[in-house]
Amino acid sequence: MVRRHGNSGFAAGALVFPGGKVDESDHVLATRCPPAELLPYRVAAIRETWEEAGILLARRSGAGHLLDHTDVPNPRETGDLAAALAQRGFELATDRLARFAHWITPEAEPRRFDTQFFIAAAPLGQQAVADGYETLDCQWIAPADAIREADAGRALIVFPTRLNLLKLARSRDVAEALDRAAREPVVAVQPDMFNEGGQRVIRIGADAGYEITEMRFPLRQ
Repeated sequence: MVRRHGNSGFAAGALVFPGGKVDESDHVLATRCPPAELLPYRVAAIRETWEEAGILLARRSGAGHLLDHTDVPNPRETGDLAAALAQRGFELATDRLARFAHWITPEAEPRRFDTQFFIAAAPLGQQAVADGYETLDCQWIAPADAIREADAGRALIVFPTRLNLLKLARSRDVAEALDRAAREPVVAVQPDMFNEGGQRVIRIGADAGYEITEMRFPLRQ
């Protein structure tokens, strides 16, 4: 997970998964990848993880194994992922991503996002390094430990991230998490948000596949 910069426009200072928006360049790069569901989103997920955490889910063209850490281009020295791939003969491993969740910001929010979540086994040997701009810290952390950090007040975790951590915590290891993602249906989640009895209530449908359907927070004074 990465910790967002305190000046970020969204979830400032929060502990989040690497991510961002789908750029036009992601659509272009997707034309060079084998067809797959939500391919531009997959490309964006790989690119953003590389930019924010230095992890690149890619392989040499035609190879079966993912890149070693010594082969990964530095995102702070090579800003254009497509060019970096072409120069080195690399291809994105979009097939290694498993779709995990789909969240849509409530209609009442001024800034809205339509977010696809993917999971993958990290390439062995690659090191996570924060970019120092959007992210100030990278850490490998078990889902349950991240929740404990938030409950102890040592980390800020937003509602969708919290629920997806709880969902990940059902699995004992990476292989089980990937197997669950392959088998379990992904339901689009668009929470309802409202105030009730001095509390902020966030509610999601029971069909979303999370044990929790509602969370309540004290309203800020």
